Amino acid sequence: MTLTITSYSSAAIDPLGKGLGTVPSASVPLDAAANLEWNLLAEDVSLPAAVLYADRIAHNLKWMQDFVAEYGVKLAPHGKTTMAPQLFRRQIETGAWGITLATAHQTRAAYHGGVERVLMANQLVGKHNMAMIAELLSDPDFEFFCLVDSVDGVEQLGAFFHAAGRRLQVLVELGVAGGRTGVRDDAQLEQVVSAIGRYDGTLVLAGVEIYEGVLGDEQAVRAFLRRAVQTTRSLAAAGRFGRAPAVLSGAGSAWYDVVAEEFAAESKAGEIEVVLRPGCYLTHDVGVYKKAQTDILARNPIAKKMGEALLPALQLWAYVQSIPEADRAIVGFGKRDAAFDAGMPVPARHYRPGASEPRAVEPGEGWEVTGMMDQHAYLRIAPGADLKVGDMLAFDISHPCLTFDKWRQLLIVDSSYRVTEVVETFF
Repeated sequence: MTLTITSYSSAAIDPLGKGLGTVPSASVPLDAAANLEWNLLAEDVSLPAAVLYADRIAHNLKWMQDFVAEYGVKLAPHGKTTMAPQLFRRQIETGAWGITLATAHQTRAAYHGGVERVLMANQLVGKHNMAMIAELLSDPDFEFFCLVDSVDGVEQLGAFFHAAGRRLQVLVELGVAGGRTGVRDDAQLEQVVSAIGRYDGTLVLAGVEIYEGVLGDEQAVRAFLRRAVQTTRSLAAAGRFGRAPAVLSGAGSAWYDVVAEEFAAESKAGEIEVVLRPGCYLTHDVGVYKKAQTDILARNPIAKKMGEALLPALQLWAYVQSIPEADRAIVGFGKRDAAFDAGMPVPARHYRPGASEPRAVEPGEGWEVTGMMDQHAYLRIAPGADLKVGDMLAFDISHPCLTFDKWRQLLIVDSSYRVTEVVETFF
């Protein structure tokens, strides 16, 4: 199926939103932000502000699409990272097979943003959640998959979608002992697949899914992936799949290279559609995903040869609002604005209004966020540091998912810090 993305420009910039400039009315479309002529460095927007860099987003999009193309597999990036249909649109236009999501609500937001293929990498449970999906499936151009890992789950889906007169594609999820969801052994697998078969015409077994991110080392990950390949081959040989090609899907943002290596042969055979689901590559970070990418570059020969790797494309900009002690500055952002679960934000750029351009904050300066409250960040500085109240600081973050969900709208800026678009999120 060829994906067609409809315009999402009917949404407007929120005149009351944080991190934005003056909006003359509530009718300025999100993609018309450039007409407002805001410039971040000219203080045309309120800080704190969440900022995306257009050139780095474009680089990361191309890098990941080139990577999966090397292996001949498909990409369905996990949209829960950003929950921004405008960014989903960029991913689809760059070549993504579809978008991965986690809930019925997220799926509905993506659909109304123009996404026509969703892999919900989660179980679909509850009547209202099922009703939301059933309504979307009234559109013959919308393709949807969800996961099953229990007979109870299959029975509930089968009964609901049979009564609704809708066909539902499901992927059987494999799991590991002590992990998250997913069948643990072959006996459970057979029970679930047989239950799907009892709803022939309503439920369609479309493939196999795993999430390898619950495992901590490469050897265990590879063993799990090989189990998934063997299971998929066995089900295909037995004629259990109702979709051709069947889907084999895995890969979060930490092990996608290993998944590509282990699954690529199935894709080349032509009977299996291999779909990888990393999501954090779009903005990357300087923390947990930088480390994961460093590991990927060290072990994967294709990633090594692809030139400049993923770049951090999301920053928090905020003002220095107080320097109460010689070695401490208070910066105007906090837990309401940036993730802190996987490491504190890292000072990256310093700009004094009126200067020609920001300067990089060097590691040797010793500037470090030591704590955060709801609206304040504690920044340790060297006594005598050239820092003043009113200076602007940009912070890199770790774990982009939990930064995005603190913002209703984010700014996209070009290389001159001009705002070119406002991105809306739906968490």
